[in-house]
Amino acid sequence: MASRTPSASPTSARPRRSTDRSSDRTTGPDAGPAGGTGAAKAAGKGGGKGGEKPRRRLSVDERREQLIAVALELFSRRPPEEVSIDDIAAAAGASRPLVYHYFPGKQALYEESLRRAGRELAGRFEEPHEGPLSDRLHRVMGRYLDFVQSHGPGFAALLRGGSVAASAGTSAVIDDVRQAAADQILAHLALPSPSPGVRLTVRAWIANAEITSLEWLAERSVPLEELQLHLVQEFVASLTLTAAREPALAAEFAGFFAGERPDGPAGRLVRDLAGLFAVPGIADAVAALAAEPSD
Repeated sequence: MASRTPSASPTSARPRRSTDRSSDRTTGPDAGPAGGTGAAKAAGKGGGKGGEKPRRRLSVDERREQLIAVALELFSRRPPEEVSIDDIAAAAGASRPLVYHYFPGKQALYEESLRRAGRELAGRFEEPHEGPLSDRLHRVMGRYLDFVQSHGPGFAALLRGGSVAASAGTSAVIDDVRQAAADQILAHLALPSPSPGVRLTVRAWIANAEITSLEWLAERSVPLEELQLHLVQEFVASLTLTAAREPALAAEFAGFFAGERPDGPAGRLVRDLAGLFAVPGIADAVAALAAEPSD
């Protein structure tokens, strides 16, 4: 920061800043939450207007965590290329040099923020293995879509591959989240040895959930609750198709459908399909398709 032109009185000069690596000791008018102003410190000793308390200094770990949290909030609301170090410093109540004291640049801070968000997103796929499977997935997708909605612009830019901040580091974070999601879904299926077809179905559904949710962010053409149900029912339909091709999986599916509720996502899907196949014209066409082909 450029210094002011000295005046005749030495008391008008800006106070100097100093930084201690053991704690965040930046002081001065632009110190923000970490150091506070001299007036605020004086007030904490019993003087000062309104009896204000001094602002507590943040430790190294606390300040670093604060910068990550502030950066993640900004990256969640705007694409990463539209967020600057100055924006992060201002939002954190810190100086630009202080941000660079903790992170070598915006890319490092972006990747660290993304790791934090990735851990949070992966955690939203965790769900107790109790109750109907489609109900469990419905709760998981509710948490997933809430996350997508609150972190929209930054994650949309990254997942669409159009962000200048995308890198090998950010790609690795996204891949880790996808793997964690796949592991959680496979664990819910509780298959002794998931086949390649099942693994492919789970991976394809996760990719479809990403694409669909990003399209929803751009258009918001349907209520979020409707999208949540739609995605769960798409998974049930995809898994049913996989089971139709794999006799061993079909046997496992008997238990899956037996555990579902009539008013749950899977039950509603079955009723919708049954109603569709009962429509005049469609019923006859489906029956013809289901007939054994003649030689």
